[in-house]
Amino acid sequence: MSPSNLEILAYEDSPLGPLCLRRRELLSRPGTVVTEVTLNHAFLMSSYNTASERALASVALQMHPGTDLRVLVGGLGLGYTANAALASPRVARVEVVEFLPQVIDWMEQGLFPLAAALTADPRFSTGAGDVYARLAAEPSDVWDLVLIDVDHAPDDQLSRTNDVFYRAEGLERASRHLAPGGILGVWSYAESSPFADALRTVFHEVRIEPVTFFNELIDEEVTDWLFFARHDLS
Repeated sequence: MSPSNLEILAYEDSPLGPLCLRRRELLSRPGTVVTEVTLNHAFLMSSYNTASERALASVALQMHPGTDLRVLVGGLGLGYTANAALASPRVARVEVVEFLPQVIDWMEQGLFPLAAALTADPRFSTGAGDVYARLAAEPSDVWDLVLIDVDHAPDDQLSRTNDVFYRAEGLERASRHLAPGGILGVWSYAESSPFADALRTVFHEVRIEPVTFFNELIDEEVTDWLFFARHDLS
């Protein structure tokens, strides 16, 4: 590490603003090195607190009893949701759709902690694209799990063009991409009653799962929110 305890691994322009991948040693935890991403100079994600990203996959897997599961993940991030899905022997395939091709490049270059494990797994694939546009289109395939971790929250989106996904009409289109009994999971840093209501309009079963942990970086307890909905079995 540099004397400042901060190493910039990549800094690139993107359609959403400057995108930065950095690595630093925590001053409060000497020897603990974390990888972080900022977007438009605002903190986006970290390798330090990943409980809710992993739970997005693990809870959805608990809800689905099947085997040979096909999983579509919207948003690669640092790979924790995809990695948690691949940890299950019941998963046959994980495809990630990532809006920012720079993030895929970082993984292929081995710049974040899970890169080697992801790229070595033959069940894993990723490609650049807009997962919201894909879910709005007619399905070419159906999935047992569709896991979305792109926006900060339903009411705090990276782009307002994503807004329709969080309404009943967008969720109705997205539901066509789920196999019977399939699970839609959405990550959020905040609770959203309007989104929960929209899910209940479209899906016959909705589950809202808070994930609470103590964030030592800001010295306070934090709760992220996971929204799950099951596609009708009929």
